[in-house]
Amino acid sequence: MTKERLSLYDTTLRDGQQTQGVQFSTAEKLKIAAALDSLGVDYIEGGWPGANPTDSAFFEEVPKTGATLTAFGMTKRAGRSAANDEVLAAVLNAGTPAVCLVGKTHDFHVTTALGITLEENIANIAASVSHLVGQGRKALFDAEHFFDGYKANAPYALDCLRAALEAGARWIVLCDTNGGTLPQEIGQIVRDVIENGVPGDRLGIHTHNDTETAVAGSLAAVMAGARQIQGTLNGLGERCGNANLTALIPTLLLKAPYKDMFEIGVTDEALAGLTRTSRMLDDILNRVPQKQVAYVGASAFAHKAGLHASAILKDPTTYEHIDPALVGNRRVVPMSNQAGQSNLRKRLGEMGLEVDKSNPALARILDRVKEQESEGYSYDTAQASFELLARDELGLLPEFFEVKRYRVTVERRKNKYNQMVSLSEAVVVVKVDGEKKLSVSESMDEAGNDRGPVNALSKALAKDLGRYQEAIDDMRLVDFKVRITQGGTEAVTRVIIDSEDRQGRRWATVGVSANIVDASFEALLDAVRWKLVRDGETGAA
Repeated sequence: MTKERLSLYDTTLRDGQQTQGVQFSTAEKLKIAAALDSLGVDYIEGGWPGANPTDSAFFEEVPKTGATLTAFGMTKRAGRSAANDEVLAAVLNAGTPAVCLVGKTHDFHVTTALGITLEENIANIAASVSHLVGQGRKALFDAEHFFDGYKANAPYALDCLRAALEAGARWIVLCDTNGGTLPQEIGQIVRDVIENGVPGDRLGIHTHNDTETAVAGSLAAVMAGARQIQGTLNGLGERCGNANLTALIPTLLLKAPYKDMFEIGVTDEALAGLTRTSRMLDDILNRVPQKQVAYVGASAFAHKAGLHASAILKDPTTYEHIDPALVGNRRVVPMSNQAGQSNLRKRLGEMGLEVDKSNPALARILDRVKEQESEGYSYDTAQASFELLARDELGLLPEFFEVKRYRVTVERRKNKYNQMVSLSEAVVVVKVDGEKKLSVSESMDEAGNDRGPVNALSKALAKDLGRYQEAIDDMRLVDFKVRITQGGTEAVTRVIIDSEDRQGRRWATVGVSANIVDASFEALLDAVRWKLVRDGETGAA
């Protein structure tokens, strides 16, 4: 059976930048473009040249890519020719081999938003696309609000598509701009469009995720005949985001009937780097990756229930729909109060701790986990703290140093500019190799901003640990989460800290206390101790 080729069009650099709180620098856009090119997408939409300095600079600096680099813009304005429209000229001046123009296809938007006649809008679409083709560019037409427009006035929406098609557009992209069209509607309307003379191999689909069905809508369009899919990495985009390529790509490559009917430009080798690419984008955005996302999430192949974990040991297919390694992810069997001994031994084995099933320490570890979690600890998310607990019960946890005391002060005062500012200071006393060491640190950063008491504690703890100092110098705190596990006057605080080192290792530790600073310090201590264990450091003399 001959497979049909599907084209992947990435809009992360434009639609992604419309995500609330996201603003890419030119350097970041170049890095993302290189990752997309390595992944194997067919088109990379770089942005709207002339709309902002960052997008314009990107097109000046971007190197040649295997993917077709595309500039984005809009159809010409009424009352002027395509050749004399400065907005259209800026898009062409980017020099990209392809240009995507957005135009109205919903009669309501034409008369209300643009304030022109329906005929003028069709003329603008045709003239703009014809001008691109005349300049030797591959033209794409994004039919904005198409599905709403089709439901309101199908003949007019189709006339807009035909105008672009007859003017020479390579791709006509049907956009569910408001994100409210459900998959079955998308499939039926795509079939109608093809029956009305727009070939499927010239059709693309662009969905938004406002009903949490953007991926399903894209797949429905493909099964109905569309042969280009537009989307973003990690589903970035305005409002609820766009169709998520990190879900679409593995589905197309690994799931029937798509894998049997279609081929895409992403190789199996590139697919194995998908998780890494997804997390690279989150690193650029300085945000914690969502754990529950399909395929690439840290919890996508996590098995917490004892029944599930036991079955996974016998055959992973019992509770996994694919091998996580195919997308560069990994299986996680976290520890929790639902764990059984088979789950526990599996988890210990992944840590390099082979423990005989008759070892009485196994029961002690399980009892201690259950007792600790009843007090508010959570080890399914703090695997490094669990490893330390297990090593302690197994007699395999070295005593690196002893914390004799610590103190944190927070001061609120006016500075020399008569502004109220905060300053935190921490003092930590540790005993290493029989010698007491006192360290003091403030929480002020290089810009003169207070980073809080936990920051001061972290800096003080890591300031002087004697012969262990070199091992922890590359540690950094990358995330800090606080949860109140009980209410009222007996509230208990759980703190989860994520740490990272230069080797790219990332680990989570937990602390629990009625005092948030004390809980934070416990998690910080575990983070340091885990690093020393994993670096093979020996205990204090």
